Amino acid sequence: MKVGVLGSGDVAQALAAGFLKHGHGVMLGTRDAGKLAKFAKAHPKARLGSVSEAAAFGSVAVLAVRGDAAADVVRSAGPEHLAGKAVLDATNPISEAPPVDGVIGLFTGPGESLLERLQGAFPDVRFVKAFNSVGSASMVDPKFKGGKPTMFICGNDAAAKKTATAILDEFGWETADMGKAIAARAIEPLAVLWCIPGFLRNDWVHAFKLLR
Repeated sequence: MKVGVLGSGDVAQALAAGFLKHGHGVMLGTRDAGKLAKFAKAHPKARLGSVSEAAAFGSVAVLAVRGDAAADVVRSAGPEHLAGKAVLDATNPISEAPPVDGVIGLFTGPGESLLERLQGAFPDVRFVKAFNSVGSASMVDPKFKGGKPTMFICGNDAAAKKTATAILDEFGWETADMGKAIAARAIEPLAVLWCIPGFLRNDWVHAFKLLR
């Protein structure tokens, strides 16, 4: 599989490394290649390019940027390069305000989500919310004493969610499909909950588990 990773931060690099580890072709799209110099040296099989080139390269794409930049990045990538493709949306609508007692703020309201905004703005792109509720260190082949963690996903396209689930299976996750894009109103705030132990106790290595 060819994967275009849009972004150059910790999440983008962790997921790109994961795809490479599992034998996939990867191109990272960035507006500043200098941020990826160390990554490129450690992962010589990775390709670097613009966000537009990465979007065109991948049969699947990953959106791993700041939430407030997500729409601009998709626009720069060229929605026509992403049309009909599964795009794993790892973004969160985190506001710039500092956390209060460990609780970060969101720039979306209770009746909306960033995923819904993106899907509404780019209707031909098949967004799937995924990888937004865990730290980059645990995104690929996570190991926890409590067993395989759960990744909550949602999106309007069933085939795209099937693709996302196959990737999550490969990366060592259990997938819980929460339905249509509207479910991101519940999934995105999981990032708020996930961050609290980190800000309060410097505990950043944990994940959620759905028990049945």
